[in-house]
Amino acid sequence: MKKIEAIIRPETFQSLRSSLSEIGIGGLTITEAAGTGKQKGKTGLFRGTTFQLQLLPKLKVETVVDDSQVDEIVDIIINTCSTGTIGDGKIFIHPIEEVIRIRTKERGAQAIL
Repeated sequence: MKKIEAIIRPETFQSLRSSLSEIGIGGLTITEAAGTGKQKGKTGLFRGTTFQLQLLPKLKVETVVDDSQVDEIVDIIINTCSTGTIGDGKIFIHPIEEVIRIRTKERGAQAIL
């Protein structure tokens, strides 16, 4: 099993959710985040005053899937969330040793279905 974490632009989330739902991925954890990387923030204008936004809003999307699904999900994330500009985000893939569903005590792949 693998945990896939994707840091994405908030405006791409609904499309990503729909695409993942189409292949049967419904278990997602979404966290509002803020960060900076090569994008380096942006300049805004409010009531005639210029200001710098150092941390830009992002979403962290997490899911745990079977190893066989990783490449397909990564391709979906890239194709759905890429705008071709700096700030599109990152994908992190972590190995998962064990998963346990608290309610039923199911373990492994049964716990993530």
